[in-house]
Amino acid sequence: MRASADKPSLWSRAAAGVSALRLSLPRSATAPFCPPEVRGTIVVPLGLPVLQKLLRFAGPGLLVSVGYMDPGNWATDIEAGSRYGYGLLFVVVLTSLAAILLQILSMRLGIAAGRDLAQMVRERYSPAAARFLWLLAELAIIATDVAEVLGSALAIKLLFGLPLWLGILATILDTVVVLGLKGQGFRQIEAIILGLVVTIGICFALELAISRPNGQEIASGLVPSFALLQEPGALYLAVGILGATVMPHNLYLHSSIVQTRLVRPDVAGKRDALRYETIDIVGALLMAALVNAAILIVAASTFHAAGHTGVTDIQDAYRLLEPITGAAIAAPLFGIALLASGQSATFTGTVAGQVVLEGFLNVWIPCWQRRLITRGLALVPALAGILILGDDAVGQLLVVSQVVLSAQLPFAIFPLLRFTADRGIMGRFASPLWLTLGGWIVFGVITAANIWLVARIFT
Repeated sequence: MRASADKPSLWSRAAAGVSALRLSLPRSATAPFCPPEVRGTIVVPLGLPVLQKLLRFAGPGLLVSVGYMDPGNWATDIEAGSRYGYGLLFVVVLTSLAAILLQILSMRLGIAAGRDLAQMVRERYSPAAARFLWLLAELAIIATDVAEVLGSALAIKLLFGLPLWLGILATILDTVVVLGLKGQGFRQIEAIILGLVVTIGICFALELAISRPNGQEIASGLVPSFALLQEPGALYLAVGILGATVMPHNLYLHSSIVQTRLVRPDVAGKRDALRYETIDIVGALLMAALVNAAILIVAASTFHAAGHTGVTDIQDAYRLLEPITGAAIAAPLFGIALLASGQSATFTGTVAGQVVLEGFLNVWIPCWQRRLITRGLALVPALAGILILGDDAVGQLLVVSQVVLSAQLPFAIFPLLRFTADRGIMGRFASPLWLTLGGWIVFGVITAANIWLVARIFT
């Protein structure tokens, strides 16, 4: 009895293991995700040649762009292409232009005011209004993460044959990736995202080559057709594309991460930063627009052209690609791009979560905890939806998540427009009239689309 008493019990050994794990995890905000620790960490020296300076400023737009090509976009673009062919291609283009305009406003706020959108709301609005907008921003991040969970889990199922519910649970392991990046610089995150985005681009370039779309019909689809939008199904998909393209959490994210560049605080330094960051975001979002257009074009040139006008699910698209195109590599390329899409959005979701929490509430928690909380809240509706509705409901759940995002948009756009037009906040960098007017037009269109959507649901 004495010998056994001297040995540590199973419970004591387990407790010691848990304590060791807790000690190894960061207990404070740690780079490269947390805004206070990465702000001003990328130095842009004076006198750099134009190309080198552009490369130094490039990066924030890339992080923002992955939110515009996440799995939620796939569901809406595939259904739009299969049902209406190239007809809704103009919606992808117009919503991408709206996204560029709004992200430029977000970037201008971060550089000119030195505050992100969430911080400005906390400083300028009442505590009750700030908490309300914080809740809406958190809902948008969770809805985005639901799409990432479903997309990544579906890619795992398609590529490796695992059950969908197991793939959903496996997505929680991306927190390990966050832990592995403890102490790394923000440029390392941008490099990882660049690799994932290039992977997506290469996969869809090959898909376009395989599907051989009709150039004349693509040109026709780029012409706005408001007659088509009179159909309730087409308008619902257009709202879904809008919600999938213009992401509310990206407005908070972009205004924060542009401050990672250390520039001169004078007028000339800020003007220089605005110029190069505008090039960065326009280039990145045009690339995202090409990816979204490619998804719709592939669906139109394969499914719609072959008479499969009811393809509303990503896994149906995966199964049909090979028999329709006759290329064995078409389906694996599709699955690889989907997995890269889900994983790239994981990083930006983590950063956006930190920006929103710290900006609205002035609260700091370790980034791995933020990632775990967000992913945990996203797992519940994703897993419940699959277990209740079945694996075939992934496409419907993804479209619903994008419609939810669209409903959150006006609440992020309204304060952004007010702040960026205020000379007391922006100084000489307050938005010119044409930019502010364009923003209010986008706000009006999005608000009207959401009112129509709510009326359609209740009627």
